[in-house]
Amino acid sequence: MTVKEYYGADITVRFDLARCLHAGVCLRSIPEVFDTKRRPWILPDAGQASHIATVVRRCPSGALHYELTDRAAPAEAGHTPLTIRTADGSPLWVEGDLVIVHNGAAATETRAALCRCGSTANLPFCDASGPCTKWRHQPH
Repeated sequence: MTVKEYYGADITVRFDLARCLHAGVCLRSIPEVFDTKRRPWILPDAGQASHIATVVRRCPSGALHYELTDRAAPAEAGHTPLTIRTADGSPLWVEGDLVIVHNGAAATETRAALCRCGSTANLPFCDASGPCTKWRHQPH
């Protein structure tokens, strides 16, 4: 697994490098928290937990997730109805209350970029190694 956790006083941010498609939503939204030129590149205590959670929920690939330290706060959850966005030359951008089943293994998710060309090394997720790379030049 390529998941790394970044702990803060009020929020823990989980990052899965294998799922990151470098859309840059996090970097553009709160650079004081997310900065790839710094190590560690995620500093959860550099921002307000509620704002970080909002930005993490906008990560289109699902590479970022969060857990609030306050157990009474609502956990990250997918919305209903499920939304699937498509465009020529892009993965399937899926958001909602998801259960993804691959080779018999099920995982609950809130967001995912699913490969639709079959060229990924990270099935069922897109890794942008195949013809699904034109999305980088399209707004999503």
